[in-house]
Amino acid sequence: MSDTFDRRTLLRGAGLGALALGGGLFLQACSSNSSPAPSAGAGGSVAPGAFGALNFRFDWIKHVEFAGEFIADTAGYFKDEGFSSVNLIAGGPTATPAETDLVQGKAFIGLSSPSITAAAVAQGAPLKIIGATYQKNPYCILSMDKNPIPNPQAMVGKKIGVQAANNAPWNAFLKANKIDPKSLTTVPVQYDPLVLTTGSVDGWFGFSTNEPIALKQKGFASNYFLLADYNYGLVGQIFITTQDSIDKKRDALKAVLRAELRGWKDNLADPKKGATLAVTKYGTDLGLEVGEQTQEAIAANRLIVSPDTAKNGLFTMTPALIDTNMQIMALSGTSLKASQLFDMSLLDEIYRDAPTMVSSGVPTAAATP
Repeated sequence: MSDTFDRRTLLRGAGLGALALGGGLFLQACSSNSSPAPSAGAGGSVAPGAFGALNFRFDWIKHVEFAGEFIADTAGYFKDEGFSSVNLIAGGPTATPAETDLVQGKAFIGLSSPSITAAAVAQGAPLKIIGATYQKNPYCILSMDKNPIPNPQAMVGKKIGVQAANNAPWNAFLKANKIDPKSLTTVPVQYDPLVLTTGSVDGWFGFSTNEPIALKQKGFASNYFLLADYNYGLVGQIFITTQDSIDKKRDALKAVLRAELRGWKDNLADPKKGATLAVTKYGTDLGLEVGEQTQEAIAANRLIVSPDTAKNGLFTMTPALIDTNMQIMALSGTSLKASQLFDMSLLDEIYRDAPTMVSSGVPTAAATP
């Protein structure tokens, strides 16, 4: 594993800042994507290459969190669905938000987080969330085994390390759990959770799919609780696209989502598959290791499968889950209505037309390695 820890949280803050600086952009009309929009039948059959090139924008570097996309690309699932070629566009700490690329017509579909997309929509971006990879966001509070913090109330009187990029969700989490910020100490930190091991902080606001594994790789025993289990049930790694694409290119969007479903089902069955692709093909310049990336994929898989997805299919969001997300974002000042931000109709149509896709090839959460 590289000596540096994953800095994805820096992107979240950078993305919000970029949205604030470039808000005027979102008031402009959305540029149309260059991909054509041929018609596909109910089964999704379409002439090879009929949808043209697919520009797919990530919100971070090419890391194992995009395992499903890597598998879908390598296995030819996107091409099976009618795309002539696939361009997986990396994000990163210095990249513009995925929302910007979609509005400018540089990407057809992208991945982001609900709060960042909501901020863009509030500024006039004609975007919608059309699905969610993670049913639970990986936000967590990490602590050392010798000084555990098992739940939110146990943070009282403790020092919690929080990066500046995470101040908004941290404050919203405290509010959701009725914890007075003055009852604990919020310590500004950078990206390296090793400060936990020295006692500089008692807890660390991070990602369950990253820092716990990174510390374990370095020989430190830790534990964590998910914010999603304590009144902060945001989804994660959402699919976003423009309203224009939803209106005019539904078949192409459904083709992307069908390929995605195949890729993520493969990753659920074999987490090492996407991890290997991250290391050997897509993230070759990142110093990644297959063992560590596989552990991250396993941790992520636990957030992807839920009782609701077992019933309704991967990526779906129930009305109750959408309402929960809206309530959480309202804690940070979001005043949008759910209908302004979410549109699950594409996934509804996919599963209506092919009901066997709901459960086919998807292991239960317990069966996930």
